[in-house]
Amino acid sequence: MLVILATHPIQYQAPLWQEIARDGRIPFQVWYLTKHGIDVSYHPAFGKSFAWDLDLLNGYQYRFLTVPRGASPDSFWKCRAAEDLRAAMQEEGVTALWVNGWDVFGYWQAVWAAKRAGVQVWLRGESNDLAATPFWKRVLKRILLGQLFKRVDRFLYIGSANRRLYEKFGVSEARLYPAPYAVDNERFATQAEAIRGQRLEIRKQWGIPKDAFCVLFCGKFIPKKRPLDLVKAAKLLISDSELQAPSSLPMKLHLLFVGSGELGSELRSSCNVVFDAEATNLQLPASNSRKPAASFAGFLNQTEISRAYVAADCLVLPSDYRETWGLVANEAIASDLPCIISNQCGCAEDLGPLGINKIFECRSVEELAAKIQMLATAKSRAISVAPPAFSTTVATAATLYG
Repeated sequence: MLVILATHPIQYQAPLWQEIARDGRIPFQVWYLTKHGIDVSYHPAFGKSFAWDLDLLNGYQYRFLTVPRGASPDSFWKCRAAEDLRAAMQEEGVTALWVNGWDVFGYWQAVWAAKRAGVQVWLRGESNDLAATPFWKRVLKRILLGQLFKRVDRFLYIGSANRRLYEKFGVSEARLYPAPYAVDNERFATQAEAIRGQRLEIRKQWGIPKDAFCVLFCGKFIPKKRPLDLVKAAKLLISDSELQAPSSLPMKLHLLFVGSGELGSELRSSCNVVFDAEATNLQLPASNSRKPAASFAGFLNQTEISRAYVAADCLVLPSDYRETWGLVANEAIASDLPCIISNQCGCAEDLGPLGINKIFECRSVEELAAKIQMLATAKSRAISVAPPAFSTTVATAATLYG
């Protein structure tokens, strides 16, 4: 039996476990360290408590491990098993262990237990080689990760930058297998298509003019996501004095922010806010022609997020190197929405070249503005290309297990 160890039920991972179960070639269980995301939980980056509105436990076998009190995915040391994993693996007849990274102690603990039990180890992590790491930290990581990696039998790489990281640690090609990062493409495509006819109505609800070119930012309002770079790029596009490319769009520019977080107040003060789902009594300030018009739709759960993908004309993912992938881009592409992606995002090399998507240099608001201009003037903005799907990962897992 294969055991997949995860910190908690995750909205991006559960559909993959369900797909593996439907495929039927691999007997497996998912072992969870916490119930984060199932029970209503506080998410520090969003600044609020919520639970995902999808059934993340249906369609596959799972169990919740015993963990220390207060364990959460945000705590490296506390997120670990408080039971004998070696004995549990032997009792269940486990022959292979799949861990999803190395960001909590529980993953390290499980790998060491697996090797003592004679269980093969598979690793599918998110990290990549895009970060500019200080020398001392590179040395420390090479020592620590070197100890982990030598205990891993198979590396399931999610994309180009992730694969390069393993190669730089000396992992041979024979131990590398494709497992592209993906979302439930069918669900997002179906959700978007079902409400595409409501596009103008949705835009009206959020104060987005029907003739505006709407640029979407979707995610946590935190520094590594760099949402303020989008505001700065928009200001260039509406300012004759600052814009060095053609100074006007063929239509109005409008920003749509979905999410919440610590930069919320600064984002709002930098824009002409025409709609704010989190404001009980929105007092619209006097319009400033040097600020972009913007709507704040608040946090949208998984069954609601398609409204944003249908309302917008493109998605911008301006994150820095700490964005190990950026699955919001997968969601957008599956919803037929083109993306403009920072070159420091883990997904840039793999998703950026698809269709009419664009890549820009992280922190270059001038280049971001130019790429927005390019999409706004494109004759067609349909992405018309499918993003990576679960099928490759399912096939890889079946081959390794078989």
